[in-house]
Amino acid sequence: MKLIGSLTSPYVRKIRIVLAEKKIDFDLVLDSPWAEGNQVVAVNPLGKVPVLVLDDESPLYDSRVIAEYLDTVAPNNRLIPASGRERISVKRWEALADGVLDAAVAAFLESRRPDGERSPSWIERQRDKTIRALRVMSDDLGEQSWCHGNSLSLADISAGCALGYISFRLGDIRWTEQYPNLAHLYEKLMQRPAFAETVPQA
Repeated sequence: MKLIGSLTSPYVRKIRIVLAEKKIDFDLVLDSPWAEGNQVVAVNPLGKVPVLVLDDESPLYDSRVIAEYLDTVAPNNRLIPASGRERISVKRWEALADGVLDAAVAAFLESRRPDGERSPSWIERQRDKTIRALRVMSDDLGEQSWCHGNSLSLADISAGCALGYISFRLGDIRWTEQYPNLAHLYEKLMQRPAFAETVPQA
């Protein structure tokens, strides 16, 4: 299988980490929907990454769908509980973290628009979402070692990718100072090769 995406996309990073933690071999094909002449739209009509192309050439898109697929095809190191409240807890964390990313990405992209086209109110709206969600993430984590349960799960991977992206693109949001429990979680995650080797570079 091959994963199509860019090195700076936090959604692609999430899937790269899942693949690494599950020890699944794949080929990384670098492409970006923002690059001129990109081939992303040929495999995803929405023009977004990541796209996972299976061995039979079937494409899967949206990081949530891809993560769930990968967790079911490889039974080792399960990242999503099979059912019940435990499963919902992990999926809720994923939804919250992905929502943080949606808002942070929107704020960053809007900030790059030319003068006269940029909307400060839209940027502020997205930043407010990000800041509110960080508070909830910190409250939900509390004093726990992991977002859910007693070991790494998709909840931690999703949260870690969101926190890493905020540091990467919205560095003025000082979440590590305001939420030391989130900072401790991210420091622990960064000790894992899957995280350390996928840090986005400007």
